[in-house]
Amino acid sequence: MSDTDADEDEEAEAERAVELGDGPDVAGEPVARVASRLTWPATRSDVREQEGDAELRTPDGPRELDDVLAESEVPLFESRSDFVQAVEDVVGRGPVATE
Repeated sequence: MSDTDADEDEEAEAERAVELGDGPDVAGEPVARVASRLTWPATRSDVREQEGDAELRTPDGPRELDDVLAESEVPLFESRSDFVQAVEDVVGRGPVATE
């Protein structure tokens, strides 16, 4: 690959980049980010111990994971998707409120 090809690849990559706006901040973390820090399967008590103080983004504003799990009746999360589904069953799914 020549230098010209590398320059063209960089230019093409720059054209595809999406610029982030200067809008209001969104409080909390996406549930997927919290889920990525855990290992599966995991009991509810293990998740609360490891990540209970994490603040999640929800459609109604930020909520602490410990509070969300207290409302869930799932004792064991077999997989990451089970965890995400259980959290979404409690907090809902939709646009996230901004500050």
